[in-house]
Amino acid sequence: MATNPLDDTDETRQQRIRERAYHLWEADGRPDGRQDEFWERASELVGMEESAGAAELPNPATVPGADPDRMQPIEEAAIQENLGEFPDRLADQGDRILTPARANRKRA
Repeated sequence: MATNPLDDTDETRQQRIRERAYHLWEADGRPDGRQDEFWERASELVGMEESAGAAELPNPATVPGADPDRMQPIEEAAIQENLGEFPDRLADQGDRILTPARANRKRA
């Protein structure tokens, strides 16, 4: 059964958090009055270690007996190629200039 990473009642988990907080505190120069900050940081780090693969979904094509009608398509890596390019230096991605730029005309 999977453990809850937010549950702090497990004594072995408490000990891991305590040790991690101590090492963080030492690495930061042993400042006074910031024990809650180091405990929180250590708790988050231990939680990340305990649930390292939690955000990874299995590839539905590799699951035996999976219903092909319920499978979601997996995006190709090629579509991620140009997502970081901007169309204009002063525009956000996807923005475009709605009106044409005014042409400079010389007056006679």
